[in-house]
Amino acid sequence: MIAAVFAIPGDINLRTGGYTYDRRVMALLPSFNVAVEHLALPGAYPSPSVEDLSATARVFAKVPRESVLLVDGLAYGAMPVDVIAKTSCPIVALVHHPLCLETGLSAARQTVLRASEIAALRLVRHVVVTSAATARTLIAEFAVPTHRITVAEPGTDAAPRAAPAQSGAQQAEERAAEASAAIGRQTTLRLLAVGSIVPRKGYDILVQALDRLAHLDWELTIAGDRDRSPETTRALQAQIQWSNVWERIRLAGSLDENALGDLYARADLVVMSSLYEGYGMVLGEALARGLPIVAATGGAAAETVPDGAALKVPPGDADALRSALGRAMTDAALRSNLADAAWAAGQKLPRWEDTARIIAGVIRDVAP
Repeated sequence: MIAAVFAIPGDINLRTGGYTYDRRVMALLPSFNVAVEHLALPGAYPSPSVEDLSATARVFAKVPRESVLLVDGLAYGAMPVDVIAKTSCPIVALVHHPLCLETGLSAARQTVLRASEIAALRLVRHVVVTSAATARTLIAEFAVPTHRITVAEPGTDAAPRAAPAQSGAQQAEERAAEASAAIGRQTTLRLLAVGSIVPRKGYDILVQALDRLAHLDWELTIAGDRDRSPETTRALQAQIQWSNVWERIRLAGSLDENALGDLYARADLVVMSSLYEGYGMVLGEALARGLPIVAATGGAAAETVPDGAALKVPPGDADALRSALGRAMTDAALRSNLADAAWAAGQKLPRWEDTARIIAGVIRDVAP
């Protein structure tokens, strides 16, 4: 077996897209003849202290020369060159999305992170990214040669289709047959947004858009970690409290797979308001379940979901998001068509075995 060490900052059990990716890949690499060891790095990345960097340098120096060191980009892009140089084995960087493109950073911090990432990426043998869009960004803005980049999109587990599971034609027939009974009857639409409450997710824009749709019958659940950015969570809670729709928005916090699966199963519409995504794993989860989607197109999100499966809006545009949500919520036939297209696309998504197979191939190629 080929030996690899996977260096990941912080708590690997956190329920975020990036950590889910790392966990799933690490669990499957042995199936592809890669014996992988988890190396825990300090959790302060991407803002490590001097002590954190010293600790990283010490553990990097102990990685055997015959191993391949796979480093999660949340840490790697923030590492000084002298820390990276402590290892003598080949390095593969896993870049979910560039650190300097995170929303909410000061211009000075963005400049520092960009310079750090460019310098760090010069030292790797190869870079794994989670989308073709991120690959293009690294080539154009971070001076990474095309031949040193491999795309390994996140896998998506097979999932049952969310109700209603009928085709658009079947639903149209049922609606026609039940039209008279439906007059005057309203059904609350269940909207679902998934992702940690951090500035990049654009939840403030989502609440702003929904505040102007108070005349429609809907409820929104936001499922995601509330502790990653406490100041963002406090601001969002205050915004919700002072909105016209405060009783209809629930911050569910971080949920386990079963609880989140239940939310997907009951959802009528998935909405993603992110300003930037390196892939957008929530979109893959929605597609796998055949759910209609309203999504902002920041980063790779525009490509992750096909046009026919989602109403797409520019990132950061509350008016466009409000308009798209209004269309989706008031047009059952449109939601049905989006759902059919989502289900068809979801059956073609890569599985986690595909993701791990690609990364194992990279590790084999650079192994001593």
